[in-house]
Amino acid sequence: MTPDDFYLRIVEPTLHWMAAAPGIAIPATDRARVLLMAIAGQESGWTARRQIGGPARSYWQFEKGGGVDDVFRATSRQLGIVCAAQDIPCDRTVVFEAMAWNDSLACAMARLLLWMEPAPLPAVGEKEAAWQYYLRNWRPGAPHRHSWDARYDQALAAIGRRA
Repeated sequence: MTPDDFYLRIVEPTLHWMAAAPGIAIPATDRARVLLMAIAGQESGWTARRQIGGPARSYWQFEKGGGVDDVFRATSRQLGIVCAAQDIPCDRTVVFEAMAWNDSLACAMARLLLWMEPAPLPAVGEKEAAWQYYLRNWRPGAPHRHSWDARYDQALAAIGRRA
């Protein structure tokens, strides 16, 4: 999927819904848009819903014992609302598998993971700060700094912003 299609079909509708959903009301900001786009680009190149040769699920490559558990632990009320809206049982195993095929659920999980972080989202254009935010929250096993700037720039272009 192209970054533009990914943004228009997955990220923007999910963020818009989350901002308006009673009980969630997490603002849809350009800071969140660009970071969600860049992370999905970094993790999967916007092409892999299931990790090649690994256990992770969704374009954001969530692992059951990592990010999924973090979201369940810290945002269970909000996650319950997301799951109810998606008609998905709010169960770790079910959510983990469903994230591979339900892009809105996966995007909501990624936004909730970012929302848990007490530090504010990095300003749009702050690539290094966004990289550090990504490392802190996704805790990738094999981080690839050399590809981050290009993914970040693609994310900016997709949301219609330039650094």
